[in-house]
Amino acid sequence: MRRRVPVLATTLVALAIAAMIALGVWQLQRRAEKAALLARLAANRDLPPIAFPRVPIGDDLLFRRAEAFCLRPVGWRAEGGHDAVGKPGWRQIAQCRTGAEGPGFAVQIGVAGAPNAKPAWGGGAVRGYLAHAPDHQPLIAGLFGHAPKPLMLVADPPLAGLAANPPADLSSVPNNHLAYAVQWFVFAGVAAVIYGLALRKRGRS
Repeated sequence: MRRRVPVLATTLVALAIAAMIALGVWQLQRRAEKAALLARLAANRDLPPIAFPRVPIGDDLLFRRAEAFCLRPVGWRAEGGHDAVGKPGWRQIAQCRTGAEGPGFAVQIGVAGAPNAKPAWGGGAVRGYLAHAPDHQPLIAGLFGHAPKPLMLVADPPLAGLAANPPADLSSVPNNHLAYAVQWFVFAGVAAVIYGLALRKRGRS
């Protein structure tokens, strides 16, 4: 007696495979979008400076030269990184006030050699370029999230006594969408092969 193909299991597997293929196609679309974004970011470095902070803010302003005025720092944090010559250090990031109702902004004022450095800076005019602020967002949230990442000003020149910040670097913007697309397509193929083998074994039993 010939066994029938299990309808429910086959439907679930087919839906899973279709979803993986759709995710692969979506990553290919994201790859094209990221390539266009990288072209804009490369041009940003040669554009005149803008006032910061500003709303709306988005990734299309990355690496744009900018100027801001910090009324006073209201908080500090240190993040691991490196200076302009590649030496490991601790990025000194100040959270600044811009007024009673202003949005405020973050500025990476320079790179220190120790995490417990206490920069002596009370605020003032600062200029540099825009970069992503550290937000420690989980990787999966970054892949599927639609909200723009927060931006900060990377000071150039740095605060006296601190090492210079690294220059704007396009390689810091990941473009791994092709690899993600290939992974999803491989997962879909593997799932189809495994389920096909399972059906074959079931038919022989």
